Amino acid sequence: MALRAARAGAAVLGASSLPRPGGDAEVKGRGDYVTATDRDSESAILDVLAREAPGVPVLAEERGGLRAQTMWAVDPLDGTTNFTRGFPIVGISVALLDHGRPVAGAVLAPYLRLEFTMAHGRGAFLNGERLPEHRVLDPSIAVVATGFPFRNEQLLPRYLSMLGRALGRFEDLRRAGAAALDLAWTSSSTFDGFFELGLNTWDVAAGAGLVLEVGGVVSDWAGGDTWLENGNILAASPAVHEALLELAAQAPER
Repeated sequence: MALRAARAGAAVLGASSLPRPGGDAEVKGRGDYVTATDRDSESAILDVLAREAPGVPVLAEERGGLRAQTMWAVDPLDGTTNFTRGFPIVGISVALLDHGRPVAGAVLAPYLRLEFTMAHGRGAFLNGERLPEHRVLDPSIAVVATGFPFRNEQLLPRYLSMLGRALGRFEDLRRAGAAALDLAWTSSSTFDGFFELGLNTWDVAAGAGLVLEVGGVVSDWAGGDTWLENGNILAASPAVHEALLELAAQAPER
């Protein structure tokens, strides 16, 4: 069901295609944009969920919603800035959450023809093929993804402290601009980990579920389980997560 809903959003993105830089976009806040494609994708996704799972609450990026013990979390176009600039790292994320845990989800990259799916206890998949367990590697040769919390300047000191330490601890870092895809690529070992501050539930729900299904570890920056609420997330293979947690402990909150 999550995959069918995400595919409905992907069909909207495919029909509109990537715009040229400078296309129409509404500014919601500093560095935060929304386009007609965001809204149309969300409508298509919500139509599927309303038809196939009537009565289940939905928390969606554009329309909002109420939190519940069991609910859908929907990001109809993750990476809107990328989209408005014609950069194809754009994702769609649909997840079913139950008691604070992703139990089913899909992350699609429609312009790259990638479909990541997961179901709790049943594994994670990329284009229908089961993803293996996270490979074991020394954190010193890990490639870790991240995202900059540029919209909230209060988070920058803590983040920049972590960033500097991560550059010295891991082989390299990547910043693609779509958290749902960063997490999905972490599940496939394209990346070995991911860290960011201040994300939203719909950004991380499905991607974190993918990481968990391949034996990865997901936590907040203190090692707790508040990442769905506050968006402060560390997700990685076990050894890399341990290294991320050590680095986060050295990054002052103020």
